[in-house]
Amino acid sequence: MMDNIVTVTEHLKQKVKNPLRETLTVIDTIDGRHYYKDENGNFWAVCLFIDETTTYNENSSTEIAKLGGKGIGRFQSLLSDFDKPLFETIKGFHNIRWRFQQWDESLEVNLAKRAEAVRYEIDFINSRREQMLDFWNKVEDGTIPRRVCHNDTKINNILFDKKSGDVLCVIDLDTVMSGTSLNDTGDALRSYTNTGKEDDRNPDNVSMDFGMFAAYLEGYLTERKDTLTRIETDYLAFSGLFITFEQTLRFLMDYLNGDTYYRIEYPEHNLVRTRAQAKLLQSMESQYERMVDYVASLTK
Repeated sequence: MMDNIVTVTEHLKQKVKNPLRETLTVIDTIDGRHYYKDENGNFWAVCLFIDETTTYNENSSTEIAKLGGKGIGRFQSLLSDFDKPLFETIKGFHNIRWRFQQWDESLEVNLAKRAEAVRYEIDFINSRREQMLDFWNKVEDGTIPRRVCHNDTKINNILFDKKSGDVLCVIDLDTVMSGTSLNDTGDALRSYTNTGKEDDRNPDNVSMDFGMFAAYLEGYLTERKDTLTRIETDYLAFSGLFITFEQTLRFLMDYLNGDTYYRIEYPEHNLVRTRAQAKLLQSMESQYERMVDYVASLTK
């Protein structure tokens, strides 16, 4: 993990005007390591503090959504020519073929004996299998290129200059690894555009806010437009559907497995999450043509 962070940040330092403020600087230990392992087996790393900065804890306006898009777009653009190998920090992350293999095993075992009660949700997942694998085929065969991915694109992972208010750098690089940059876009769209909560008990609260979608993509493409391939541009809108679908699958799979992965606060928590994410996906699907047209208007 730390080797990924150091390799990526060293590349970024060659691209920016002020390396000590516009990217993280890892402080080595006295014996030259990028991390310290304590007596309990815990790993620690230290980065140089960047002063006069601020963060946002949540996306609360289209202005912040646009800045968030700009921040992730800038990060990806600066790394668009990065060609060094990166360690797979999280096995199979966003690999939907692997997720479907896990899914099929979960259905077969039915460990928590819950499958019959959620047949509608199971059918919801299975009905979209071909569409999701068709996208993933393009990643596997190289049609959609692999790039550096941040893999945790929530708004509070971007530092902003306190004086100018502009994007300064992306932080929390623990999950940086190789993948399609569409994963980052999709994850941002999943979180930025949701009018409800990820675990909203009332699905009627959940939908995709098109204004947030438009603002994020506008900010993102101001930085990223010239470093994307046409196929990546074509799939920007779909990326939101892809990551939202994957998260729906993972919540339901954990529910079927007896809640062994995600921390829950009550017995149906993962099922509530599943239904909320499914509602968000359906809202995206209903607006998909408009989403595609908007991306086309920004990239023509």
